[in-house]
Amino acid sequence: VLEFENRLRDRVGRERIVERELKVDVVRDKAVSIVGPRRSGKTYFLLWFLRKYFGSSVYLDFEDIVFKNVTGDDVLKIISIYESYYGVKVRNVLIDEVQNLMGWEVLVRSLLNMGYNVLLTGSSSKFLSREIATQLRGRSMSYMLLPFSFREYLRVRGIKVGNHLSLSDEVRVMGALREYVEWGGYPEIVLQPDNRERLVREYYYLVFYKDFVERFRVKSLNTASFIFEFFLQNYSNEMSINKVINYIVSRSNIRTKTTIYDYTDKIQDTSFVFFLERYRGNVYERKSWPRKVYLCDPALSNLAGFDINIGRRMENLVFLELLRRANENPLLRFYYFKTQNSEVDFIIMEGIKVHQLIQVTYASNKNEIERREIKSLIRVSELLNCKNLIIITWDYEDEQTIENNKIKFIPLWKWFLMKDTNSPRTKA
Repeated sequence: VLEFENRLRDRVGRERIVERELKVDVVRDKAVSIVGPRRSGKTYFLLWFLRKYFGSSVYLDFEDIVFKNVTGDDVLKIISIYESYYGVKVRNVLIDEVQNLMGWEVLVRSLLNMGYNVLLTGSSSKFLSREIATQLRGRSMSYMLLPFSFREYLRVRGIKVGNHLSLSDEVRVMGALREYVEWGGYPEIVLQPDNRERLVREYYYLVFYKDFVERFRVKSLNTASFIFEFFLQNYSNEMSINKVINYIVSRSNIRTKTTIYDYTDKIQDTSFVFFLERYRGNVYERKSWPRKVYLCDPALSNLAGFDINIGRRMENLVFLELLRRANENPLLRFYYFKTQNSEVDFIIMEGIKVHQLIQVTYASNKNEIERREIKSLIRVSELLNCKNLIIITWDYEDEQTIENNKIKFIPLWKWFLMKDTNSPRTKA
């Protein structure tokens, strides 16, 4: 164990560990759990925390062979040995891949009872936020860690963005944005772009087999494969179970609706895709289908083999950014709105109040913005009594009053750098 800790110290001092924007509140008597898609940087988040609080933190990796046969009682001995050897007082216990430790929930509760701060991560194939809450009996706070945001992407690329950009700076930002839209923010892909095609494919198969097939003991690989393929092709679109069924039936002789329902429900647990509910006043209607589907990173859509649809990728990235902002504001909820006459991409709510309406469109000037998108925004604004209206564009910026409604047109890159339309985002 001491050899492991010495190697770890050397690694943390040598490797490039990117500071993430995710801010966690370490609360007494509550474990902090970091959840999210595979390869989004959860391990490196713990290593960054370790480097920041080096003298008072111990890191345990239950995927390392050193800890293969370690028990909960052994962990307490390891902490004591660590304190004695390095002459420090441990305050933070960082546990990676905690699900590999038998009875981990008993250990975590015991550590909390002893006054330690506990941060933990786990594999998506065995470790879900709702399972954490159940096992720890309410003594946890979960945070979603996603691949790099655009702000993190710019920082890693060494592109600084101030309050006022020169024309050349803006050209650099727009070039980075186009690459970000195409290849997303998986940390390993951003840092090793030469291997991105191979990495994306490996991520896909890793999620499919480890987090889905193995976790849920899937018996029909063909059905599961068709469902994954369907979501890759239909991200940022509204979907119904019947659409999934019709797609699978058209591709095969599989007609087991029960299996399709079951697999579609479970795929959310992989964090490979997210489902967005339609705005409805009735909770039952809101929880039912149809829903919109989004990928955890737009790079995955490259596997579908079709032309790059910038508009759909923009909408997907806006959804992911809203998920990140929900980490900062637990009261933030969002939906999409769709009726026969109107459609709005995102209805943003804080508590019970509709705070903002957002449309996303791949437009570079006013003439490229479809009139029906503006009409829908105004119509839904009147219906929900919300005057905070935004249209996120590719690079068109303006503010207009249309039918007594003020609408702000904001380029995607500028929206990424803001908390909302009125206050700039705090720098990471």
